[in-house]
Amino acid sequence: MLTEPDFWWRPKRPAAWLLSPAALAYGAVARARLERSGARASLPVICIGNFITGGAGKTPVAMAVAELMKAQDMQPAFLTRGYGGRLHGPVLVKPGTHTTADVGDEPLLLANVAPTMVSANRPNGAKALADAELETDLIIMDDGFQNPSLHKDVSLVVVDAGRGVGNGWVFPAGPLRAPLRSQLSKADAIVLVGEGEAGAALVRTAARAGVPVIRADYQPVRKRGFKRKPYLAFAGIAAPQKFYDTLERAGANVELTMEFPDHHRFTDDDCEAVIKLADEKGLTPITTVKDQVRLIGRDGTAGYLYEHARLMQVIREGLDRRLVRR
Repeated sequence: MLTEPDFWWRPKRPAAWLLSPAALAYGAVARARLERSGARASLPVICIGNFITGGAGKTPVAMAVAELMKAQDMQPAFLTRGYGGRLHGPVLVKPGTHTTADVGDEPLLLANVAPTMVSANRPNGAKALADAELETDLIIMDDGFQNPSLHKDVSLVVVDAGRGVGNGWVFPAGPLRAPLRSQLSKADAIVLVGEGEAGAALVRTAARAGVPVIRADYQPVRKRGFKRKPYLAFAGIAAPQKFYDTLERAGANVELTMEFPDHHRFTDDDCEAVIKLADEKGLTPITTVKDQVRLIGRDGTAGYLYEHARLMQVIREGLDRRLVRR
């Protein structure tokens, strides 16, 4: 798992300049790839992507879009590559049967909202969804904005306003997956989540490119009950600070944090370390639903945070007896 270097998120530093030749080569390949035409699915495809490597909040947005479609009496289905899973698909995700080792963590979350197909080959996955007896009206593709293999009818690009696009350089000199101008030309709209100067700068860039910006934010569903106990917040996601900030906005007293790599597969030792630290400090462990699906089947964790997948209703607390402290 790639650890993001600090210089990605700061004004251009010597390390970025040193990596600029590699970034130019990578960017040229990525730009050419974006221009390729993809296969057309028999169903409309809405792509939820991002400009940068790592997380930007795509999965919650994909789930929110699915809920919006369902509210319009439509039957959406998700298509995802199943990052971190061993199954290449196409395979229809079955919660309770498939595990994160099979399909990754995000497909298990998506499958709670709508039928979810995991497929490393996206055109094959789209065909499998169309052929399945699901009465699907449209496909919501989680990630794959830069992948040209499948034609997108609509592309929504999610941006964390606090992070923006970092130093604005292409990998490995920066976090961009392809030159920003090339990516903007393929985006139908930007979903800007939260507030921040980095986001404000991107809004100005998008306006010059003629790309509309949809503003959104996370608001806690549950705003009472958090103050009764202090928490140890732990997470293995791309931007854990967003999790901590949302907890505090909900009134939680986060006394300590503990971070793991994105998509981290928790071991028994990890769980023991969390519980030991929580016991020593008199804290209640709390984490995200994405981490929780990777903790299923393990003992040791006393609490977790469910991120309800609505842009305006994200957080609610829950205790699962399977995860109660021994």
